[in-house]
Amino acid sequence: MPFDDLPFPAAKFGEPRTAPVVDPSLIAALSAEFAQRAGEHDAAASFPFENFDRLADEGILALVTPEAAGGKGGGLGDALAVVNGIARGEPSTALVLVLQYVIHNQLWRGSAWPEALRDRIARSAATDGALVNILRVEPELGTPHRGGLPATMARKVPGGWRISGTKIYSTGVPALSWLGVWARTDDAEPLVGTWVVPRGNGLAEQGIEVRETWNHIGMRASGSHEVVFHDVFVPDDHAGELRPPAGWAAPDAVATAWMSALFSGVYDGIARAARDWLIGFLQARRPTGLGGASLATVPRLQEALGGIEALLLTNRILLRSLSAAVDGGTPPSQSDALLVKYTVTNNAIDTVARALEVTGNPGLSRDNPLERHHRDVLCARVHAPQNDMILAGAGRAALSPQSP
Repeated sequence: MPFDDLPFPAAKFGEPRTAPVVDPSLIAALSAEFAQRAGEHDAAASFPFENFDRLADEGILALVTPEAAGGKGGGLGDALAVVNGIARGEPSTALVLVLQYVIHNQLWRGSAWPEALRDRIARSAATDGALVNILRVEPELGTPHRGGLPATMARKVPGGWRISGTKIYSTGVPALSWLGVWARTDDAEPLVGTWVVPRGNGLAEQGIEVRETWNHIGMRASGSHEVVFHDVFVPDDHAGELRPPAGWAAPDAVATAWMSALFSGVYDGIARAARDWLIGFLQARRPTGLGGASLATVPRLQEALGGIEALLLTNRILLRSLSAAVDGGTPPSQSDALLVKYTVTNNAIDTVARALEVTGNPGLSRDNPLERHHRDVLCARVHAPQNDMILAGAGRAALSPQSP
């Protein structure tokens, strides 16, 4: 097995790797199954409900949930192996999984969430395959990573809160059982946090309007629609992480590492799918000018594929190191974790671009998956923090007095 296709380790880097929580052969089988439907979901921009039924059947939606709450108790290395493998088959499914894993991990770190709510969300993933996402982005605000307060308002009422506001890019909303809403209180000095809305018998009956606005060039099956909350009631015990705006500025190395590794793992998986297709194309294509030999015999094309292999090996080493460090209890600095995201996602984009360059018209044909991989991998650029923020932050870190 090539080094770059080894399962991600669940042990600290440099120590013997423990057995993965999910069998790699199961991940590969699910990825292959999902790949058969990926083109159809992309063309129709339809949500892959059947993929999540399969993942729920295998307990994969509760992968990082503690065993005490009914989950598998996996770490970042386990989550990365699943996300990366599933992304090779259907990346929108993997993107929804990233958010599930990041939030489930965050629920159990510290005491910012009410214990009963945390337990309900965790157990619902294990027993019902329930999905969760925290909806943050707004039409006027954009991404919260660039500063500013959410316009979505939480107004205190007897027994709870009333939530009103609009969220965009609400990934996975067609299938979410728990809708976390990033909002602020209506106080003169507001608190900012998350109010969790459990999905009832119908969203409309709760005052939640889903506008099916997602019409992207890539990740088209992610169901990242606009959601409007019309005075939605949320009980008191469904609010978490409420703090002054300044309290959100403190760095969280573990949370950053989880997000950097898993988002990067999705786009690395897309790039590997593109590499796999390219290899098949080069081996199968036999132009008459080569006297019956395949394109795989052409030195120039071998060199191009070698350059792709170098990019993907770099990605795998970086992701292995990052996940192993976190699982071993020694997460890197926020700046270093984000530089992994920067490097891996840019290598993934470069990989697919190189594959397109050597395949020409066949690579851009809608009859082949490479053009879909190209559209999907470009979405790596939109996940916050974006490249400019990552590089500026790394520069400031290097210039700080604490920098070696």
